[in-house]
Amino acid sequence: MRVVVVIPFAGLALIGAGLLFASVNSDYDKSADFGKYRTYSWIGAKASNDLWVGRIKDDVNQALAAKGWSMVPSGGDAAVSAFGSTKEVQSLNTFYDGLGGGWGWRRGWGGGFGEATTTVENTPVGTLVVDVFDGSTKKLIWRAQSSETLSTKGDKNDKKLEKDVMEMFKKFPPAPKG
Repeated sequence: MRVVVVIPFAGLALIGAGLLFASVNSDYDKSADFGKYRTYSWIGAKASNDLWVGRIKDDVNQALAAKGWSMVPSGGDAAVSAFGSTKEVQSLNTFYDGLGGGWGWRRGWGGGFGEATTTVENTPVGTLVVDVFDGSTKKLIWRAQSSETLSTKGDKNDKKLEKDVMEMFKKFPPAPKG
């Protein structure tokens, strides 16, 4: 006979694993005519780390240039804003050192569950939001958001940022209706 012990913390591990995958989504104003936008100006970019402001702007500029848009110092057909932030998310990791006891010839089922050790891990999680506004009406016409767990290595974060921005603009501008 084999006894299976279901550990309730397994569900928490699956939820925590979901934080490791990037989530990129976008939305747009269905009535906006993206065909009329060819130039853009920056309203601003903010990040929790000043070094990231330039990186964010560079990656967004490259993505928009690849779509045929040109940056102008002011008065563009569209206006772009970006906001990046990070926060620490705690993950609980529980490790079990055996389940103790066992089946014996003379005593039946043995007692104890062994020992459990729980550690707390702080993981930086970053979110980037890029907004595109109509230059004349100041109305929001497109928004993309990306969130992904950051590593502790800066060069990996640069690559993740570049990859996420490319993913954000993958279907930009939205196809015209009709």
